[in-house]
Amino acid sequence: MRVEIWSDIACPWCYIGKARFEKGLAGFAHRDEVEVVHRSFELDPGLAKGDTAKVVDMLAQKYGRTREEAQSMEANVASNAQAEGLGYRTEGRDHGSTFDIHRLLHLAKARGRQDELLNLAYRANFAEERSVFDDEVLVELAVEAGLDAGEARAVLADPQAYAAEVRADEQEASELGANAVPFFVLDRRYGISGGQPAEVFAQALEQAWKDRPLTAIGGDAAACDAEGACEVPQAGSNA
Repeated sequence: MRVEIWSDIACPWCYIGKARFEKGLAGFAHRDEVEVVHRSFELDPGLAKGDTAKVVDMLAQKYGRTREEAQSMEANVASNAQAEGLGYRTEGRDHGSTFDIHRLLHLAKARGRQDELLNLAYRANFAEERSVFDDEVLVELAVEAGLDAGEARAVLADPQAYAAEVRADEQEASELGANAVPFFVLDRRYGISGGQPAEVFAQALEQAWKDRPLTAIGGDAAACDAEGACEVPQAGSNA
């Protein structure tokens, strides 16, 4: 079974939702047969590289709130993160374009290190004093995830590297009707929006597994149809 997750590093509910999904997956009997693929989604695709602001200031401006109200919003998210055992700083975090991070995540996917880099980027952005909108920080995270520093720098230096892959993910999200993240798609049959409780993910995994298509094993062989007509095996056939 395949689970695809559209998310953005700047999205706190993606950070929390990933932890909750993994808790639901951990208790799933067939977890070793589940492939998880992370896909790109930018909350603010119009932001230019280097165009950053403090998160609290951004929230106040975006939602027309006072700074105190924005701080309260952040405190509420922090309590949810902490309930999942996640670190979360409510002050001093930056907000900016995540396009380069998504491009690096596609490099990490190609090298089999996508989940490692995603976890490190989430932790750096939400729990540590490290800005993921700084190229040198991104290179450090890439190395910590097991990627080559030179290769990571080359991707960041070339705006076209993995750009098509990011845009393809975002186009696919649009075609699936996903206009918010996190967005989870199970076997292209079930969609789950938001950072749901672990129990919801556990139930969805069970339902998707139960309803998954049958997989054909072996090649063509003699059979009877619904009308009772049966194929006659050829001489020498094992049918």
